[in-house]
Amino acid sequence: MNLEALVERILDAVDEEAYLVPAGQADPRQRAALEEIARAVAEPDFDPHAVRRLAIRLHAEGRIDRVMMLSALHVVAAHPAVADWSEAARLSGEQEQAALEAGGPRLQANLASVDRHRGVAAFLQRHHEVALEHFARAFERERTAENLGNVLCTLVALGEVADARDLAARVRAAFPRPLVRSLEARIASDPDLALLREEEVSE
Repeated sequence: MNLEALVERILDAVDEEAYLVPAGQADPRQRAALEEIARAVAEPDFDPHAVRRLAIRLHAEGRIDRVMMLSALHVVAAHPAVADWSEAARLSGEQEQAALEAGGPRLQANLASVDRHRGVAAFLQRHHEVALEHFARAFERERTAENLGNVLCTLVALGEVADARDLAARVRAAFPRPLVRSLEARIASDPDLALLREEEVSE
């Protein structure tokens, strides 16, 4: 993998489309249900079977679509308490097909979700270069603080701290303020991004 070329691709995405308002918000019609799933996943006594049932029920009730149901099921499969990588890979493929079938104005956001899930699975299995390719694609499809934060975490994990700092600096200078504020919050709270936080303080 040509890491330098991949980083340039990401930087080009920043430079060429920084004027766009980020489109990374969940579909408002599904947001409440997705937040319910997120709370269940974050519970200290996380129960994968209960979260799976919840996601399937919310889909049956029409509160989330099939793409988001499969996304939630992937979150469960990739959770450290489960780590079922074969199931995670299967769900990513199924989610991608569901996104293509749904089409419409959220196609790129839905495909970014697929890329993000594949990146998470690769990252958690310590295949960081593979993860970076998926996270970069997610960011190109959907320019959000979440997707950018994943790119930065992976660059740091690969030891490419200078590239991570350069990317963060260019985003701070060019991207809409709401995305920058979200990114700063991620940097401030994520231990994987501590080196970028230290750089920010020293400037």
